[in-house]
Amino acid sequence: MNQSVTHQTIGPLIGSGRVAEVFEYGDRVVKLYRDPSWRTPAFMEAATLAIVAEHDVPTPAAYAVGQFAGRWGVVMDRAQGEPLARFAQDQPEIVPEAVDEMVSLHVRMHKKPEPRLPSLKARLGNRIGRATQLAPATKDRLLAALGDLPEGDRLCHGDFHPFNIVGLPGHTMVIDWLDATTGHPAADVCRSFIIMMRAVAELAENYLDRYAALGGIAIEII
Repeated sequence: MNQSVTHQTIGPLIGSGRVAEVFEYGDRVVKLYRDPSWRTPAFMEAATLAIVAEHDVPTPAAYAVGQFAGRWGVVMDRAQGEPLARFAQDQPEIVPEAVDEMVSLHVRMHKKPEPRLPSLKARLGNRIGRATQLAPATKDRLLAALGDLPEGDRLCHGDFHPFNIVGLPGHTMVIDWLDATTGHPAADVCRSFIIMMRAVAELAENYLDRYAALGGIAIEII
């Protein structure tokens, strides 16, 4: 992939998050990381998109990695439409269909083994170890509990929620794969449930029930 890309064709800002901003780039988009040193994450996200493309999950294709006005970024397909969460908020009648779409995508994501991504358990362990707000005894308890959990070998998004699913049910695309790992589906589902309880609580319980039914994992395990 390209490492030197002109920034002259960058268009208007169309979205932003904690670590990156997304700009129009012709009929595609360029995702620029806020931290100008994020060269490695840019290449890692592009590689992750290539891996995810081999799974049964609609996701943007990456075309180039490069520097744009001193910031590293990835040129990728543009997801068409609004986030699924926004559709569900504006049209409450489609909430059941939105939940079904989300669960279908998540179950498909977890269907096949994916050994090429970083370990979810290892990443969680590193984050617990680096958490300055946790007392040493608390870290020890959390790390011991983490050690007892299964490793898992499935594709996990790490930030899967209705704001990272763009488009109407049946025509969606899953975005923001920077936190993707290899791990146990129950951990990925638990993360999604916690996020939704804080942001779109009206979807969270229905999502958990539907995933347990279709994904074959008991709610107690999640």
